[in-house]
Amino acid sequence: MDPPSYGTLYATLMRTVARFRDRPAYGAPPRAGRAYHPRGIEYTWGETADAVEVLRDRYAAAGYGHGHRVAVLIENRPEFFFHYYALNALGASIVPINPEYRHDEIFYYMTHSGACLAVAINSRFADLEAVARELPQPMPVVSFEDFPNMPPPAPPALRTTAPDGHTEAALLYTSGTTGRPKGCILTNEYFHTFGNWYASCGGTIALHEGEERLYNPLPLHHANALGISSPAMLLTGGCHFVPDRFHPGSWWDDMHACGITAVHYQGVVPNLLMKQAPTANERTHKIRYGLGVGVDPTQHAAIEARFGFPLVEFWAMTETGRLMVDNHEPRQIHTRAFGRQRPGLEARVVDGHDREVPPGQPGELVIRHSAAEPRKGFFSCYLKDPVATDTAWRGGWFHTGDVVTKDESDMHYFVDRKKNIIRRSGENIAAAEVEAILAVHDKVRQVAVIAVPDELREEEVMACVIAKDKADEDEALARELFELCHARLAYFKAPGWVLYMDSFPTTSTQKIRKVSMFEAGVDPRKVPGAIDLRALKGKTRASASAS
Repeated sequence: MDPPSYGTLYATLMRTVARFRDRPAYGAPPRAGRAYHPRGIEYTWGETADAVEVLRDRYAAAGYGHGHRVAVLIENRPEFFFHYYALNALGASIVPINPEYRHDEIFYYMTHSGACLAVAINSRFADLEAVARELPQPMPVVSFEDFPNMPPPAPPALRTTAPDGHTEAALLYTSGTTGRPKGCILTNEYFHTFGNWYASCGGTIALHEGEERLYNPLPLHHANALGISSPAMLLTGGCHFVPDRFHPGSWWDDMHACGITAVHYQGVVPNLLMKQAPTANERTHKIRYGLGVGVDPTQHAAIEARFGFPLVEFWAMTETGRLMVDNHEPRQIHTRAFGRQRPGLEARVVDGHDREVPPGQPGELVIRHSAAEPRKGFFSCYLKDPVATDTAWRGGWFHTGDVVTKDESDMHYFVDRKKNIIRRSGENIAAAEVEAILAVHDKVRQVAVIAVPDELREEEVMACVIAKDKADEDEALARELFELCHARLAYFKAPGWVLYMDSFPTTSTQKIRKVSMFEAGVDPRKVPGAIDLRALKGKTRASASAS
């Protein structure tokens, strides 16, 4: 069946329920001290369908339907999917919000997306209401925990036709280089394409229908959990476990308590697990494979040997609707290999003029479905940004912004990101967004935010600062700059390092040349005067300041 003919995700849910009604569908591991499901929870496909129908009726009675967008700030909870499918059944799209986002970030999401309703957990309810009061158009906010029998009335539906495979199912935001995230319109076809792609990969990541118990600690506002794990389990009748977040200390307890058969990861996950003291249960689990990105090639073999299952590296983007994966033996775990093209994903490596480069030479990865239908199964477009959409698709190929090489066998290897994006613990951070905050400080003349290496989190944020007065270049100002970002942005975006500089190299148009700020081989963290602020960062501290 071709993905568009699947119809909506809700329609696929009903087909899956018919096949696997009594099988587990969604779950959360036990977590002592957590307000919700401290003993863990599992919902069957039948229970999921029943909960979806209740919410569908409530949304429908209030007039929500085809063309509406509903913002959801629900954290990682299995019940997220109840609202997702209920709205999908009506043709409404969800706009997932990062629970760590602050006022200005959420305000941008709401004004840009045009969401007509927000569903928020009680701990962030007041924050969403504060945003709603500033919006040019009314946006009611309702409680996730105390969802009303009748939500506030919706504005008139934008479309009267029934939703189908081409209907928008979610609007996910992806960081760009302009400081403002771009909204990716993702259809039912997109999610079915991603799910089918995963389910058909085979090899070391072959999925067993009705049997998988997949654990993904990544957030549901990211494409990995929502775009890859979720539709794959939906299509194959597996169970998708969504912990509140990654907990290295209880990871193996979760694996055993939930009977996990497959895991998803970012590079920070195996890195932190390797730092834990060995335990007996790290080798007595049921995990057949891990699927993820960012394992250090020098540690890959040691990680697999210690934990007893393969870590399979892949490449994908929010925009792509499919992945490239090194899932057939012998896997090239001593390199940054991430897979080959296959029917439905054509790939080239090109130079700055879109000319294909020879094997072994670095270039930008560009991809498409095929010459006849280049965009089939990809994101539809960037919301309200046709120029960015056309630029990304110039020449009929999607330009990924990632620098890679490929060999004579068509295996691709990751080199670096072309875009000005900092990748910290799986979170994409636009340097320009952080720069915009720091630039308003009255003691700052100029600022450039860059990525620096981090042994634990892959990369960390460094703010290179030229102060208006040399006398102000001290740790006190560095902490002020940190607090300025921490108050206005998600905690992980605040600078972990501050370095004062006398000047920045610039282009002929006075743009900062970040690639020339340090000589080759120089680690900016080790430059004399670099101030380490990483101890100030932390989810616990961020949660306390937001409450």
